[in-house]
Amino acid sequence: MRDAFREAFGCDPEAEARAPARVNLIGDHTDYADGYCLPMPLPCATRVMMARATAFSARSEGHPPVAFDPSLPPRGDWSDYVAGPLAELAKAGIDVPPVAVLVASDIPQGAGVSSSAALEVAVIRAALLLVGANLPDAEVARLAQRAENLYCGVNCGILDQMASAAGRAGEALLLDCRSGEGRLVPVPSSFRFRVVHCGEGRRLAEGAYNERRAAVEQAASLLGVAALRDAAPGDLEHLPHDIGRRARHVVAENERVLAAVAALEAGDNVSFGRLMTQSHLSLAEDYDVSTSALDRLVASMLAAGASGARLTGAGFGGCAVALLPPEADAASWWAEVSGENPGAWLVA
Repeated sequence: MRDAFREAFGCDPEAEARAPARVNLIGDHTDYADGYCLPMPLPCATRVMMARATAFSARSEGHPPVAFDPSLPPRGDWSDYVAGPLAELAKAGIDVPPVAVLVASDIPQGAGVSSSAALEVAVIRAALLLVGANLPDAEVARLAQRAENLYCGVNCGILDQMASAAGRAGEALLLDCRSGEGRLVPVPSSFRFRVVHCGEGRRLAEGAYNERRAAVEQAASLLGVAALRDAAPGDLEHLPHDIGRRARHVVAENERVLAAVAALEAGDNVSFGRLMTQSHLSLAEDYDVSTSALDRLVASMLAAGASGARLTGAGFGGCAVALLPPEADAASWWAEVSGENPGAWLVA
């Protein structure tokens, strides 16, 4: 990558940073309701190299060099995920001079494992190193989230950015999205997760994600609470049908996350898996973010012997995650799953 940087920009990089992808084990579409979620970092990651330059420019694998300006409106291409974080750093009082940026990543895009958040976090971390500044993980995540909200047009919560900024290998992160605080929870070695792409990509900025978030916010307004984090199942009975379905998922999912943490800490593979499967049914039936390909994949994961399985991320395509029981043969399990889903491929 250093050779590629020199070839692209004619100088050596001055700063570099890495940020991982994530899988959300349980707790999707709860973050923007001030709820709970349980992500875990994956081995794949995005790496950013950066050096001072005479003008802002960026290059990524498979893309030609792009000139950009963080002070101008978004361009509508991948460079917005570089420009947006730099613009948010400037708003926070950390001015970054014009820079040359090289991006390399082995995170699959559009798979629901947060390639965009990893890029945003890596850009912020590299820029901070370049100018000799430092910020806590939670502040890095907050700036990355604001970049995606305001610059890239996706009204996401803090889950993805916090998982990438604060996640640690071998541990899940119980994230309280109201306080922004996280607690690392060790994952027992007997818990083996597999992340599988269903074969269908997705795009969040087309509006479906933002529509779901608007419904959740409307439900909270109708109930007179600050966020659905504060609602109980019995509060939802008088909501309009579609809004009530969305709210039912969020309220029940928050309860499932806390129960899943208890199962993880107890080493209870069966209970954790059951909660994952309940989560998928809720996402499919109440939240309408699954697809036929994801449903088939989850069903085949369970039929092949997984303790539990669910779509992961925002849905609308992308990945599912399965928990294997300790006695399962992972290779045989994958052979059965891939045989039933010819377009699927193993992410991690």
